[in-house]
Amino acid sequence: MSNPDYKLLESQLCHLLDGETDPLANASNFVGLMFNAIDNINWLGIYVLRDDDLVLGPFQGKPACVRIPMGSGVCGTAAATLQTQRVADVQLFDGHIACDPASRSELVVPLQVRGQLVGVLDIDSASPGRFSAEDEAGVERVCNAYCELLAESPRFI
Repeated sequence: MSNPDYKLLESQLCHLLDGETDPLANASNFVGLMFNAIDNINWLGIYVLRDDDLVLGPFQGKPACVRIPMGSGVCGTAAATLQTQRVADVQLFDGHIACDPASRSELVVPLQVRGQLVGVLDIDSASPGRFSAEDEAGVERVCNAYCELLAESPRFI
């Protein structure tokens, strides 16, 4: 298993979204690009902030939990703290929400546009310890590029 070239992935994302202003289309392509670039994952998607909940947005993988309260589980913790959560074994994470019992490790990156939380990118793997510090930094880099592109749109999803 090798990590993707995150710099190349960032460039591909910028070209893929170039000129498109529809936020739903852009979110869908962002998710599709990331899901197909990262090895050994079983789910990848966006949860969008709606009031005090994270609500399921575009994703790749099995059907998922629709609403996650702010501060709950790995996604809610990332959103509430505005800090990336890299969890080697979700079964050891207090308050973990098991949408897919096959998932064992998780990486969740808060998505902020113009300094405001708009959602999170959630990536799951069936392999414990799947995500490295390199993955964390790389995914954050691509998410930051995505959020910069979103800042040019009048709205998020």
